[in-house]
Amino acid sequence: MLRWALIFLIVAIIAAIFGFGGIAGAAANIAEIIFYVFLALLVFSLIIGLTEKK
Repeated sequence: MLRWALIFLIVAIIAAIFGFGGIAGAAANIAEIIFYVFLALLVFSLIIGLTEKK
């Protein structure tokens, strides 16, 4: 999932360099959303891992 966030970030940067502001903004927003979903799943996984009884 983090890979997709980086891909969209790279797409946003390349689109911004070539002057496609709308596409760059959309790709940056998608990358940001995917990154936050990744962080939420990471925290959830860590909490579950710490509270799980062995």
